[in-house]
Amino acid sequence: MVFYFTGTGNCLYIAKKLEAEPISIPQVIHSRDLDFTDSSIGIVAPVYGHQVPPMVREFLSRATFHTDYLYILLTYGCIHGGASELALDLCKELNISVSYINVILMVDNWLPGFDMDEQRKMDKNVDGQFNVILADLKARKRMISPVTDKDRAAHQSFLTRKSTQPPDAWKRLLRFPQSCSGCGICSMVCPSGSVRMEDGRPVYIPDNCQTCLACINACPSKAITLTVPEKNPTARYRNEHISLSEIIRANSQAQVPASGDDISAK
Repeated sequence: MVFYFTGTGNCLYIAKKLEAEPISIPQVIHSRDLDFTDSSIGIVAPVYGHQVPPMVREFLSRATFHTDYLYILLTYGCIHGGASELALDLCKELNISVSYINVILMVDNWLPGFDMDEQRKMDKNVDGQFNVILADLKARKRMISPVTDKDRAAHQSFLTRKSTQPPDAWKRLLRFPQSCSGCGICSMVCPSGSVRMEDGRPVYIPDNCQTCLACINACPSKAITLTVPEKNPTARYRNEHISLSEIIRANSQAQVPASGDDISAK
């Protein structure tokens, strides 16, 4: 059993390499029954600010896992900032027993900091990293990936910068112009229902935004922009192995079952 959260396909790509039909956290989180049993259970998630997205934290806080082997794989694009150690701290806080946590370097889709055209050209040896991790998982290895003082310093530096910003700064990054085509894709790929269509135009409700940037990266007309400068406003990203329809199926809140439906076995 593998659960995942994805914005632009990286984590879905990894999750699919682990299991043919992994379970989307944005879909399953709406189930009343979050009690899961399997011989092994995996969580695949990106790190935003070196930590898991708020929705993944909520899922972990509400779910109960019955397994001898719980593992967490965290994707990052540049500096992980001690993500494995931070995830372990979270698990301890939530009283979750975890056997294995590791990180995977992939394309960084953080548009304010990285040019997607340049990121695509980089060979980050994703499959090579995954094969090492897969061997660990098959051997039921128990390990938390090492964290250095430099990693911890990077996270502290991030926290210092964040402390000088408004608390909701990351939820105010997106600009939805009236000039868009009204295709609705932004609302379909949003994992938190933070974009809805009204009279053929997107309306942004930022309170529960995960800052995954799925909407801006998926916008076919590149009408959605940021409120801060971008490295390359003409470049957008989706994992080359993942289709737009797969991200929509993973994230669209229009597909969420009625409250109380049990989708834990899917």
